[in-house]
Amino acid sequence: MKELKILIMLCGLVFSALLSAQDPLDLQWFMEYGTEHDPQSKVRTAATIPGAVQLDVALSEGYGPYYYADNWKDYLWMEDREFAYVSSFARPRLENGERLVLRSLGIDYSFEILFNGRSLLVQEGMFTPVRLDLTDQLRATNELRIRIFPIPKKEGEPPGRDQAAASVKPAVSYGWDWHPRLVPSGIWDDTWLEILPASHLEEVAVQYSLSEELDKAFIRVETRGRNFNGCKIAWHLSDAAGQKVDMGYLTSYNGQGVLYTELADPELWWPHDHGDPYLYTYSLELSDQYGKLLDTFSGRLGFRRVKLVMNEGAWQESQGFPKTRSVAPIQLEINGRKIFCKGSNWVNPEIFPGIITRARYAELIDLALGANFNMFRIWGGGIVNKESFYELCDEKGIMVWQEFPLACNNYGDQADYLKVLKQESESIVRRIRAHPSLVIWSGGNELFNAWSGMTEQSLALRLLNSVCLELDPYTPFIYTSPLMGMGHGHYVFRDPETGVEVYSTMLKAHNTAYTEFGVPGPSSVAILKTIIPPGELWPPKPGTAWESHHAYNAWVGNTWLMQDMIEDYFGRASSLEKLVEWGQLLQSEGYKVIYEEARRQKPYCSMALNWCFNEPWPAAANNSLITWPNWPKPALRAAGDACRPVMASARNFKFKWKRDEEFSTQIWMLNDRHQELDAGVVRAILMSGKKVLELGSWEFESLTPNSNMEGPVMKTKLPRWSSDGFILHLEVEGHPEYNSEYTFLLSD
Repeated sequence: MKELKILIMLCGLVFSALLSAQDPLDLQWFMEYGTEHDPQSKVRTAATIPGAVQLDVALSEGYGPYYYADNWKDYLWMEDREFAYVSSFARPRLENGERLVLRSLGIDYSFEILFNGRSLLVQEGMFTPVRLDLTDQLRATNELRIRIFPIPKKEGEPPGRDQAAASVKPAVSYGWDWHPRLVPSGIWDDTWLEILPASHLEEVAVQYSLSEELDKAFIRVETRGRNFNGCKIAWHLSDAAGQKVDMGYLTSYNGQGVLYTELADPELWWPHDHGDPYLYTYSLELSDQYGKLLDTFSGRLGFRRVKLVMNEGAWQESQGFPKTRSVAPIQLEINGRKIFCKGSNWVNPEIFPGIITRARYAELIDLALGANFNMFRIWGGGIVNKESFYELCDEKGIMVWQEFPLACNNYGDQADYLKVLKQESESIVRRIRAHPSLVIWSGGNELFNAWSGMTEQSLALRLLNSVCLELDPYTPFIYTSPLMGMGHGHYVFRDPETGVEVYSTMLKAHNTAYTEFGVPGPSSVAILKTIIPPGELWPPKPGTAWESHHAYNAWVGNTWLMQDMIEDYFGRASSLEKLVEWGQLLQSEGYKVIYEEARRQKPYCSMALNWCFNEPWPAAANNSLITWPNWPKPALRAAGDACRPVMASARNFKFKWKRDEEFSTQIWMLNDRHQELDAGVVRAILMSGKKVLELGSWEFESLTPNSNMEGPVMKTKLPRWSSDGFILHLEVEGHPEYNSEYTFLLSD
């Protein structure tokens, strides 16, 4: 029996899994295209699979790196051209009814597949996998050709994200305030030929429900495949130690097999900060009537129950009857336990999804774990990630809020669009619904806002709701983010028009969830030197590569660099190093303010997810915590400090103070653990260099599980320290891991 190459599909509330290849046949791929200046020319060059047509052409044409300076503009002409992937191979030896199948997990975006000159498939949509049996059309020498059509653009729309409103292609690549206009296309996920036995599995799906007491799992196993008659399909379920805890045989007939079984006292999957993200392993074995093993499949299974319930106090927000709308339920409940979600908005870690690897995902997810995050919101402007992303989130206990690829546009009710949306959304749900890390479906990003104009009656959103209800009914679905009661924004440390700082903004905020908020910060000097030409590096100016990389004129006419604001606080920067240091300090302090204030507003508030975690290319300045490719900013550590399960926290009121001014702060203890916190003492100290001023101490009582405690306001007259800044240090006696620090400026 040939060893299976498996794409693991974890099992959820409804069934869906796909089998991967047995000993995939090696293919050499080439690309054919016409050049920028001669569309009728025929250039043939080597192609990398998975990858992108733009990267293959850039290599062939000798383009510079797309992330340097304004090089991304060299790629624009490719949007309106057709490309072709071509591969030839000799007829493989097939025995005993074996089948040769072409598999692809993702081709972007509209394409046609031809085999020996015959069209086998024309498809629009990058998230619907391809499975084509080529056996009956084999010749001695064979040619596979995949035509990639020009990118879709909504007619009549100028360049920008509005052009994406007639397709299910992620809108971000059409241009955003942190993403250049660079629209990828091509084969973006694994694509291969495989030889399968005459009898084989094609789909494996496991669904389950849990008893009300969570002490029984009712499991349904279903398979589909070819030539099952006379075959046996055995099922085995093993715990994390490898011990078999359940087994049986599927009843098979006419290409389908089904088994109902029950597991007593299942170990539950938990987010990493609330328990063990426990995973079982299952296997299926297809054997003929004589017991000869024909095919196998294995995967992992995590048992959890997820609900969205009303936030505490939310029903009191809307008075009177009839109540057609209150604030939306956004309190997440896992296995009956209310979870405060701390995390970030995830965007593609690359402009070109084809070059994203499991290792890249793993490094980013590990950084999130180190920052005490327990959730990613997969923003609707980007891609639905590859399988390895969800596998890693399952393993590491990171919850996933998954949006469909709709963002900031009015996606209409046209029949052609809805047909593709149905196809793509069903493929997306079937592929990732099995992952225990998946806890929320969302129709997309900012669809009920004025710039989008969609409503609950928009057919696209009604369709997505119906698809999720049919295929994954026990995972919560919301139409978009934000909904009533939830907050998106603000995205700056200090509002450029009103001058209001983030401290005041958050004190006035009242939201059930903060699902987008940001504070911009510049990238490190080392990164800036790799993207900005030396002659443009200092001082920063609009109209240079700084602007291409979003430092200027990126957002509502403002700049993400915000040099004027930085220098208003700190004085004129004498070097790039100083400007970056100061900008990153503001970003760090700003993120601490928002995360901690959101936590202080618990239990009415249940989430804090910043905009954004990572980048697809190196922005000169951005709200991100991590600069492309995987360079953490100081703000990541600051956010991690603010998201510790237990901590002393200060509610502060502004960033810049004057000598002799009365300084004030309020002390809190924050506890997100579902365990009681012992009573203790918090000592507050102001420090400036080696000089120390005792602010006071607070003896706090024990905290009940998953609760906060409000402490005293402490005040003092600020000394005439000669330094230009000072630190507020909170020290918890006997628990240095709960200590916190905050930085402020000091002036006359």
